[in-house]
Amino acid sequence: MKLGLSRACFYSSCSASIFSSSIPSLTTIKPKIPLFLRPPTYSVTSSDLQKWHGWAKSLASSVGSSFVESDNGPDSTLLCRELNWLLEDSIENRSSSPCFSFAACKYDTFDGIENVMLRISLDDLYQLWKQRIEERRPFQYIVGCEHWRDLVLSVQEGVLIPRPETELIVDLVSDAVSNNEELGQGLWADVGTGSGAIAIGISKILRSYGRVIATDLSPVAVSVAMFNVQRYGLQHVTEVRQGSWFEPLKDVEGQLVGIVSNPPYIPSDNISGLQAEVGRHEPRLALDGGASGIDYLLHLCNGAAAVLKPGGFFAFETNGEKQCKFLVDYMQNDIAGSFCNLNIVSDFAGIQRFVTGFRQ
Repeated sequence: MKLGLSRACFYSSCSASIFSSSIPSLTTIKPKIPLFLRPPTYSVTSSDLQKWHGWAKSLASSVGSSFVESDNGPDSTLLCRELNWLLEDSIENRSSSPCFSFAACKYDTFDGIENVMLRISLDDLYQLWKQRIEERRPFQYIVGCEHWRDLVLSVQEGVLIPRPETELIVDLVSDAVSNNEELGQGLWADVGTGSGAIAIGISKILRSYGRVIATDLSPVAVSVAMFNVQRYGLQHVTEVRQGSWFEPLKDVEGQLVGIVSNPPYIPSDNISGLQAEVGRHEPRLALDGGASGIDYLLHLCNGAAAVLKPGGFFAFETNGEKQCKFLVDYMQNDIAGSFCNLNIVSDFAGIQRFVTGFRQ
């Protein structure tokens, strides 16, 4: 898993209400507030914070390359960068403390400051960093957010952490919309939305001209997606619905101009061999694609044929070249006549990752 080097915090109020059609029972599920959005209510001495940082840095350095050799996990260099990011998110806005220079001290000295205000208790900081190293808990779950495109999205246990390669789905939609005005003014769906990343990215492209429905089976994911939609003020164009795959879209069958999805596509037997941060902590519901990893991708192909209007666009993420070619073959032969202009698109690393096309 990758985390962008840019850690600029984005603050936004979220006073407007979510769509009235959202499931009432979800109001009891409250998403966790990302660390950088919490108020700085904990005062600690600079010497105690420096002591914590020294301990945490030592723990990170002790890892060396052992995680890399074990399952291609993070090395000490990345863990030390994460440590500094954690400190950045934990400390009160530096603009209110001009005497505290992050660049100058590099977290190793806090000269001139007797007390520092934190957004989390020092005891919790000790606990969180132990979880990061000893349990391999994902850093994004530690700080409660992930930087994705120009967004800072809330994430937590039970919600898939959005990956950099998935950003390309938004670019593919942008290209399709720029070439077809009707696509930019219609109704889209993000099936299996997770944190709501793709849905929010598409909503920003459509602005007020189109709408997006984001669906997910997980009530935790739906709650987090709703929080993210609200925080970016997009609730007037983005609706979050709970349900399995296409069930929440029954009332709009044949009306969608576009559908996108990053579904579970990892073969079941491969889950145990994943990086510990992924296999142990991220929701299996969002990872496991069945015996060959293709189960839900096939379901998406069949469902897309029902919900898309003629000329409607789709973009699906896959596990790589083999799945891409399988899907294209399936659409050309098993459900021939349903789609046209099928295309396989590579990700940033040159891996064939996405299948796109149009409803015939």
